[in-house]
Amino acid sequence: MLYRWKVRLLKTHRGNRLYWRWRIRKGDDIGNYARLPEYISAHAPGNSFADVGCMWGVNGEYSFLAEHVGATSVKGIDVFGPTPEFEEKKRALNSSVEFVLGDITRRDTLERVGVVDVVLCAGVLYHHPSPFDVLVALRQICGKTLILRSAAIPEVNGLPNAAVFYPMLPDDDRRLWNLERLGTTGQIGIENPFRGEDGYGNWFWGLTPSCIKSMLEAAGFYVEHRATEAWAQTFICSPVATAFAHQLPDEQEARRLGAEVSSAGVAKPR
Repeated sequence: MLYRWKVRLLKTHRGNRLYWRWRIRKGDDIGNYARLPEYISAHAPGNSFADVGCMWGVNGEYSFLAEHVGATSVKGIDVFGPTPEFEEKKRALNSSVEFVLGDITRRDTLERVGVVDVVLCAGVLYHHPSPFDVLVALRQICGKTLILRSAAIPEVNGLPNAAVFYPMLPDDDRRLWNLERLGTTGQIGIENPFRGEDGYGNWFWGLTPSCIKSMLEAAGFYVEHRATEAWAQTFICSPVATAFAHQLPDEQEARRLGAEVSSAGVAKPR
């Protein structure tokens, strides 16, 4: 019940102002969607760049910005598009930005993108039913820096790494996460019941900041910097380890592993 009151308070403009003041007093860096150009301008010059989720609402704007500030090559990746606005601006700028139609969690898309120095992924993580798979995929293409921005939910006191799965929530529980009063619109799957045909348009996950940070670390990133907000987080990360992946063995290796597990007796039903 206390957590519900906390969420309801932070859904108000007054609650947000109180949150910002508290965080500033703590010495935290306060994030804002409008700061994305700042991060791109700081990291893209002289580096190859990929913008994962480049189309929705921005029509490749951040890809063009990366090119403008001096990225050596730029790829924009999304599951739809390229939009007419993107194509028009690309012609007007005589831009070399390459658009890749694909799902970043698919092997064929990863192979088309390859490894780039700087990866931007904004507004994607919570739209995917398997956000950890997204982070593992980002790790596979990231050579130097990841700029990750995601919607988030407030921390749950005493329960770090908590998350809420939005699909199939009862109506009253789903409405708790509706941020329309703060000006957030288009929360498909929250404003309305989940519909499978809406695909990645749905909001699948409400992830706490601690949950996002832990998933980043498990996927092979070190969080260099974090900018916090009541309902979003921005992370600047560097790759530090091989991404988590389970390698399917060939038939001979699979049989050997099966024999080892069987002889060790560790796979008995419980």
